Amino acid sequence: MNGGAIRASGSEVVLGLDGGATSTVCVCIPLPPLLDHQNLPDPLPLLARAVGGCSNYNSVGEKAAKETLEQVITEVLTISGSSRYAVHAVCLGVSGVNHPSDQEMILNWLREIFPSHVKVYVQNDAIAALASGTMGKLHGCVLVAGTGSIAYGFSEDGEEARAAGGGPILGDWGSGYGIAAQALTAVIRAYDGRGPQTMLTGRILKALGLSSPDEIIGWTYVDRSWARIAALVPEVVSCAEAGDQIAHDILVEAVKELALSVKAVVERLRLCGEDRNGSFPIVMVGGVLETERTWDIGKEVVKYIQKLYPGAQPIRPKVEPAVGAALLACNFLMKESEANNHS
Repeated sequence: MNGGAIRASGSEVVLGLDGGATSTVCVCIPLPPLLDHQNLPDPLPLLARAVGGCSNYNSVGEKAAKETLEQVITEVLTISGSSRYAVHAVCLGVSGVNHPSDQEMILNWLREIFPSHVKVYVQNDAIAALASGTMGKLHGCVLVAGTGSIAYGFSEDGEEARAAGGGPILGDWGSGYGIAAQALTAVIRAYDGRGPQTMLTGRILKALGLSSPDEIIGWTYVDRSWARIAALVPEVVSCAEAGDQIAHDILVEAVKELALSVKAVVERLRLCGEDRNGSFPIVMVGGVLETERTWDIGKEVVKYIQKLYPGAQPIRPKVEPAVGAALLACNFLMKESEANNHS
């Protein structure tokens, strides 16, 4: 690259989307003539950004998920002054992509939205999150802990592995939902006599505008949004900081679960090397890991992991996962171009 800047190839653009359980972000960047991980401009040129609702079809259904994708794509192209014909490639990192059939269904949605010349890629949102920390390179491990949680990793030779990420019903413990659900359970247990009293009761009732713990049951089931429950994590952190043992124990257990997810990926991919001291990046993404409070979940997870793997290098991404998805699309384009040249 000349001058350390990405230059648009004509008016062509690349779109990156991050579809999580809470919101969907779409960004538009100019198509670079060359992607050089060592010489990317800082900051990256961003032509436009748009935000919509949840696009995880497991949470909101196929119709609503597809409508959200169409909405943010239309909005970001309008803001950037581009058309769908100007798009060279689009990469969507979305939660809920757990099987090739999930991937193919969403690929078909994107193919309906874009002209046939557009390259479309669909990945789990954790892969886009990893790319946001490594600037498009797929190596190392990412830990995502927001409404849900997942660990995902790639070895240098392209082998991949994941842990957790099964959603709230199958136990995304350590996630925002997992932490808050345990707090709500603790409040109910304290109320009916099965568990000790906890500061969480007063804090959560105030946060929800309720007058009695028995109202929590109705509040919980009137709206099944996982993100609505996960939003209570700050109350749990506040209670732990104030010395509440129940809240403290919930967070300690969350740290262990998140670190265990990373450990599972690192061991399967042998990222730490034979001597277990090898260096590898661990990208930390998600609201649960970014509290910057006295009781800092992210810092505690890093400490836990580095005791196991001294070579683990924590990375807090400079760009958001949607930009990571756009860089991933560029990376895929570069690899396809190299493969075509070789053939």
